[in-house]
Amino acid sequence: MTWTELVMGMTSVRGDQPAVSDVRTGEVLSYASFARRVTHAAAGLRRFGLRYGDRVLVDLPLGAGLTVAVHAVAWAGGTAVLGATGTALMMITQGPLTREAVDVQNVFTFEPTPGAIQFADLIGGRTVEFGPLAGPALSLDGDRVLDHDELASDLRRLASRLLISKDDVVLAAVSEPFKGLRVADLAMMAGAQVVIAHEPTLIGARVLASEHAATLVVAPYELAKKLLGDPVLRVVDERAIVSSLGL
Repeated sequence: MTWTELVMGMTSVRGDQPAVSDVRTGEVLSYASFARRVTHAAAGLRRFGLRYGDRVLVDLPLGAGLTVAVHAVAWAGGTAVLGATGTALMMITQGPLTREAVDVQNVFTFEPTPGAIQFADLIGGRTVEFGPLAGPALSLDGDRVLDHDELASDLRRLASRLLISKDDVVLAAVSEPFKGLRVADLAMMAGAQVVIAHEPTLIGARVLASEHAATLVVAPYELAKKLLGDPVLRVVDERAIVSSLGL
């Protein structure tokens, strides 16, 4: 089972239950809508020429859009490179960009942008029913590439330690996109809901935890330390979710 397949594995069970809640945009994706966007966007990327192993720069803020975009690239057989510079076949970004910083053939944006194709236009009638069996999937810097087996195996190891269940609501109050992506992956593979915060303060994290009835929060060390003591909230230092990958 590949990385993205593992993340989408609870779709048939959880269906219309919430999977990802994006505090920044207010968007809430169910398990079914998340899987639908990933598999249909993957087909759109292939329609524009993405082939196995091709690199796609993904420069998006942490949120629902990031999780969809990264997994769409991986499901299409490409390698998602988190960042805004470098050489790749395509780029997925939020809005206007400085073209001189990248060498790409196509740019897809979440906001209407002159000269770019809207990411929503990738999501058409076609779908990619089966993703790649193995191979490269994700890079944080364009140099080291993590493959599907490595990412999936690490998720399983983390899941066995964190013991997230489908009844959990996980608050991702992390400091950067990759850590947020890992929290979302862990929550969804367990059938839980992940609430993605945007640079929350201590008060903000407490308010979000209360509003969403969070049972687990993943946060930077200093913030996690201050959140300890709540009898119904488990707290995890964000370093724990990436250290096993040597990051």
